[in-house]
Amino acid sequence: MKSAVKLATSTVLALALTGTTTLAADIVVGTPGWGSADVTSHIIKQVLEDNLGIEVEVQTGTNPIIFEAMDKGTMHVHPEVWLPNQANLHNTYVVDKGSVVMNQNGVESAQGMCVNESVASKNGVKSITDLTNPDIAKLLDTDGDGKGNIWVGSSSAASTPIEKIRAKSYGYDQTMNLMEMDDGAAFADRDARIAQGKLYAGFCWTPHPMFSQHDLVMLEEPAHDPEKWKIIQPTDDPEWLSKSSAPVGWSKATFHIHFAKSIEDDYPQAASILANMGFTANDVAAMSEAVENEGKTPQAYAGEWIAGNMDRVNSWL
Repeated sequence: MKSAVKLATSTVLALALTGTTTLAADIVVGTPGWGSADVTSHIIKQVLEDNLGIEVEVQTGTNPIIFEAMDKGTMHVHPEVWLPNQANLHNTYVVDKGSVVMNQNGVESAQGMCVNESVASKNGVKSITDLTNPDIAKLLDTDGDGKGNIWVGSSSAASTPIEKIRAKSYGYDQTMNLMEMDDGAAFADRDARIAQGKLYAGFCWTPHPMFSQHDLVMLEEPAHDPEKWKIIQPTDDPEWLSKSSAPVGWSKATFHIHFAKSIEDDYPQAASILANMGFTANDVAAMSEAVENEGKTPQAYAGEWIAGNMDRVNSWL
């Protein structure tokens, strides 16, 4: 356990960075609050507590808050850091400052703008540039204002500002209302539109069960070109949108556990486990399915996953 002086110092910093009034645990996992990240947070909590006898707490926070707290030592783990989405935070704290460590066992992902293929094909919607067509916009208009409504992500996701940059770069910010809402509300809106036989368009990513639930396909767009991918996040510059441009597709993404380097000294066994952890794309899709569609709590599904994957868990120890 932490000494009284260390615990008191950690608690003061935790209050400043997270607003919580509870005493800091030995290790604090900060989760950005989406389904798979929440489950991974509780897998980390249960594995560390069950095998090391330490106290682990899960707290919700934004990506910048979690990284800053890992740097200060008041949070210690981020369960799902997406790259290149959070490259600015990764570069600051992993590459430049060296206060955060990246687990090397990443999960690959693809990201883009999806439509329901059966309706899209009937209306000639294949390319992301089709979203600039006013006639297509009318098919996506749900409030009668003449502009289409498409979901670009939740406020907690680093991909959301990037999708706004991409909309500006392609020009469909002029024909579409860029809807920002949490995943649950966005998925309910998507399900309702598709059930009514309407055209749907919205941000999508793999691995996720949305592709097995609906006939979603990613819109065609130019291949990723790093020379044309100029991204500035809102946390880095108030003029981020006007200074950014991305008229090309996403690069292949990966997401990884990140943890505070201080754990290597304070809890070396925990650091070893965090460095060894690894999940598959199927694991992550099942996490999202369990929480978002089956109504299971992250805690409950984390326990189920551990019980069904003890060989993998033992390999981390």
